[in-house]
Amino acid sequence: MSNCVLCKDELKPEEGQLIWRGDDCRVILVNDPDLPGFCRVIWNRHIAEMTDLTYGEREHLMALVFVVEEVVRHVMHPDKVNIAALGNMVPHIHWHVIPRYKDDAFFPGSAWSVRTQETTKSSLEARSALAKQLPAAIRSAISQMH
Repeated sequence: MSNCVLCKDELKPEEGQLIWRGDDCRVILVNDPDLPGFCRVIWNRHIAEMTDLTYGEREHLMALVFVVEEVVRHVMHPDKVNIAALGNMVPHIHWHVIPRYKDDAFFPGSAWSVRTQETTKSSLEARSALAKQLPAAIRSAISQMH
C-alpha cells in the first residue's frame, strides 16, 4: 500500500532507527524523546489483522515481540512495559513495546494519552543513554532465537 507509513523501508532519523530486519519483520527503535527505549516490531508485508497471518507467522511475530520486551526490561529497568497493537491510525500489523516509568510524561495513562507530568531532564538523559544499548542487545537476543 503506497500511502502506508509502515510499508516504506526508509526511516528518517527523526522517526527512529532500524535495529533489525528479517524476511517477515523488522524492529525499530522509535525516536520519542518522552519515551526513550520505545520499540516497534513491524510485519514487513502490508497486512492489517493478526488473524490474516498463518499460525507460524503469528508465532514468529510474537516471539520477536517477547524478545524485544525482555531486552527492554533488562536494559531499561522500567517500572512496567506496555505492549500494544492498535492499528486504528495505521492498519498494518505492528506492535509497540514501550518501557514505562512512574515519572514518565503520560503515566499512568497510555503513551498516547494527555501529558500528566514532566519528566526531569536527568531522568530522560539517563534513559536515553540506556536506550543506546538496545540495538546491539536486541540484535544479539534475536540471533539467539534460531
